[in-house]
Amino acid sequence: MSKGGGNMTMKQAIVAGIDFGTQGLKVGLFTVAGKLVWKGERSYPTVYPHAGQAEQNPQHWWKALREVLAEAASVLPLSQIEGIGVCATSSTVLVVDEAGTPQTPALMWMDKRAVAQAQTINEKEEPIVKDILRYSGGKVSEEWMVAKALYLKENGYLLPGRKVVEQLDWINFKLTNRWVASQCNAVCKWNYRDGEGFSPAFFKAIDLPEYREFWPEEVIPVGSQVGVVTEGAAVELGLSAGIPVFQGGIDAHIGMLGVGAVDSGIMSLVMGTSFVHLVHAEEPVFHEGLWGPYENPILPDKWLIEGGQLSCGSLTTWFLQQFYPHVPAEQLYRVYDELLAEAARIAPGSEGLVMMDSWQGNRTPYRNPHATGSLVGLTLAHTRYHIFRAILEATAYGTRNIISTFEETDVPITRIIACGGGTKNALWMQILSDVTGLVIETLEETEAGSKGAAILASYGLGHYLTLADAAKALAEKGHVYTPQPDAHRAYDRYFTTYLDLHKALFPIMKELIVT
Repeated sequence: MSKGGGNMTMKQAIVAGIDFGTQGLKVGLFTVAGKLVWKGERSYPTVYPHAGQAEQNPQHWWKALREVLAEAASVLPLSQIEGIGVCATSSTVLVVDEAGTPQTPALMWMDKRAVAQAQTINEKEEPIVKDILRYSGGKVSEEWMVAKALYLKENGYLLPGRKVVEQLDWINFKLTNRWVASQCNAVCKWNYRDGEGFSPAFFKAIDLPEYREFWPEEVIPVGSQVGVVTEGAAVELGLSAGIPVFQGGIDAHIGMLGVGAVDSGIMSLVMGTSFVHLVHAEEPVFHEGLWGPYENPILPDKWLIEGGQLSCGSLTTWFLQQFYPHVPAEQLYRVYDELLAEAARIAPGSEGLVMMDSWQGNRTPYRNPHATGSLVGLTLAHTRYHIFRAILEATAYGTRNIISTFEETDVPITRIIACGGGTKNALWMQILSDVTGLVIETLEETEAGSKGAAILASYGLGHYLTLADAAKALAEKGHVYTPQPDAHRAYDRYFTTYLDLHKALFPIMKELIVT
């Protein structure tokens, strides 16, 4: 299997960056010089069987890829594609049989049914457990692969011959017929240590000693070659057999490459269904309110520190679904334009309306799976537009809280580069800048996941010496948002209220949990 760094000829090869996100698939075809040639997308549904649960059908992912590539083929010959990179959500976990056929729905990253298993792991007193968890912020999350794998074991899903894999692993298998895990996912979500691998003592201590039986045997770095597109996959997708497929990772993390956030101190702010805040560091930084430090998950010799919000873009989606169910999907853009125009007329603070954004729990800095949402300050004078603006402000308050947590460490944040679908919303971006009091940059190409996956393929094919070189060369700047002093001062007061609400309402929220 090849790795990047060979042929440095800058020919205009076409590479495909494939990004499986929460709400849908995005595919970008780029030249290896970073020029976008074509892009397309398809949505797929998420099912919420019970409170705190979220599932998808893996076959919907593959169908979406087939449809998008068929659309691309009507524009240019897919035979021009010389390399493929893939990124996906994490930890979106499914059980498969020996042939790779899904035996369960995929438990989405936001699924919280492994809360008890995560708590069990976090309460272990064995020194090996404490040592391993030290590199994941002192705890595992109920979202992660390890807790979900333990849940699946305890509920009888791990039968002989089955595997427990992530969305990325399954897609790579469908393309290449090889089970290979990503070092990015394994380090960040599977308690894997670069250079040391998995600790048998750790997994024995947490009652998962048989992990080797059902996980992919090999863990390879981001940018390494997974395999090549098989004859079967080529026929299904309309591709040429033999195209190299290069290892990706978590969509938000690969997005760091897409925005060029490869130097220490640059925060990559990924604005999608959830928000993810990622910063590279030269040395490990330990803080109980942040995830990590993760050792070399994306770049060699770079530690990664992570923060995140669970409910962001999903809140605006919920708002449209609940307030505008009668509007056809193809007409919703007009509704959205109206919402933005009306919300922009409302003063900072939504006239005394403050929302908590923890509708699916709080990831950073409180790590509270029992947290839910709240909307405080409602009066008969408030309208749907106030509520919509309060949603945008709530996510900005959450981001400010996370940035404040980063500032408690020795990692200086020198720049913030935002990417993802949320950056298309100029009002949201200005609110983020006003609430945080920071300059926020965006990119010309907003979908950093597919761009980052394409960068992986460009590097893997040998057009760049390092991943960092490729990322810096191909990132393109877009708009810059600067905080407005008056708005920032107004938001200081509301941010204090936002923090106070967490202290007051978290205990009540736990009592309200429906089991």
